Amino acid sequence: MKKTTFNWMAVLLATFMLAACAGQKDAATKAVADIEAAIGSVAADAEKYASTELQQAQAGLASLKQQLASKDYKGVVAAAPAVSAQVASLQQTIAAKREETRAAMAAASEEWKTLSVEVPQMVQALQSRVDILSQSKKLPKNVSKDAFAAAQSGLESTRTSWTEATAAFGAGDPVKAVQLAKSAKESGTAALQSLGMG
Repeated sequence: MKKTTFNWMAVLLATFMLAACAGQKDAATKAVADIEAAIGSVAADAEKYASTELQQAQAGLASLKQQLASKDYKGVVAAAPAVSAQVASLQQTIAAKREETRAAMAAASEEWKTLSVEVPQMVQALQSRVDILSQSKKLPKNVSKDAFAAAQSGLESTRTSWTEATAAFGAGDPVKAVQLAKSAKESGTAALQSLGMG
């Protein structure tokens, strides 16, 4: 009788252990799947806004997958919360960076309104002055040959930067467009000063 009771207890214990193991396996498998899905859903934005944090989260996921493959379900369940926290932090970083980008683009679009008027007018004035001086037999006293050459070079730089700026704005990148427009304005201002117009 005692031997029979012992056998049943051994069977019950084995059953409980298998159930616990199966439960941990399911929990571990689900945890890895959920984390992988979460990372996948933000990967594109993460590459753009938070590549370092993305790599950290992916490394954590890779470690969990290795544990899962090794059937270390307990280890997966124990480590999963930390990786989930990394993913949550990644999502927050992406949201913050996306908002910063949106604000920067809005500000640049507003600044472009002014630059898109000022720079073409500057190019026109500079071109007109260079054309007049090019046709003159003698440069004004306040404009040396070197200064005139610098102005011509500055005009070309201004044109190039402005062309690139308008292309960037047309491509939907007002931040880059404003940077290029400012560069055009700076070179144009220097050229005008070379001609005594600044």
